[in-house]
Amino acid sequence: MIRVPGGTFQMGCKEEKGDQGNCPQDARPLHEVTLDAFSIGKYEVTQELWESVMGNNPSEFQNCPKCPVENVSWDDVQDFIEKLNKRTGKEYRLPTEAEWEYAARGGTKGGQYVYSGSNDLDAVGWYAENSGSKTHPVGGKMANALGVYDMSGNVWEWCSDWYGADYYQNSSKRNPKGPREGSRRVDRGGSWNGNAEFCRVSYRDIWLASYGSSGLGFRLAHSSK
Repeated sequence: MIRVPGGTFQMGCKEEKGDQGNCPQDARPLHEVTLDAFSIGKYEVTQELWESVMGNNPSEFQNCPKCPVENVSWDDVQDFIEKLNKRTGKEYRLPTEAEWEYAARGGTKGGQYVYSGSNDLDAVGWYAENSGSKTHPVGGKMANALGVYDMSGNVWEWCSDWYGADYYQNSSKRNPKGPREGSRRVDRGGSWNGNAEFCRVSYRDIWLASYGSSGLGFRLAHSSK
């Protein structure tokens, strides 16, 4: 786990240097968010860690223990976290959407990059143009300023939040946790089979909590004490 110092940042989409896309409406407006310190996984949760806890491997791209586990729903992830916490005595959880974006941007150390750690996606992430149509072992590309890997590409990553299309217009300015209710959960970061736009640190994606696919995984977080 990587400790992420608390701080204030601009969350959401803006036309940044090197940006080739337009800002989706649900990623606007750019707004100020302040977060307390937390920790986030240096890597996406791997197949070997999942299998050691759950006793199975649901991934499509198997026989790659260091590759991210995928084909896991948000609900599946909650089961995994519950078992992992019982085993370790820790209080792991999914990151909030705000925590995820703050960490992807490098926290207070990061620059104003389109992707996590660079404006050159090939340097930091696996996506449709370079993945060879598969996932890759975690940590194979360049880390961002915090030392966190693969926050752009490889697999989408579940966040804890419900999705709200207009949430940015009225969200809390400190430690936002998303809408109180909803029908879909947020995932972030893009994947091996998606285009570059999806890998932007501001891009928001959503799925039903029961949905899983070969492009969808997660990383862990926990609150600092």
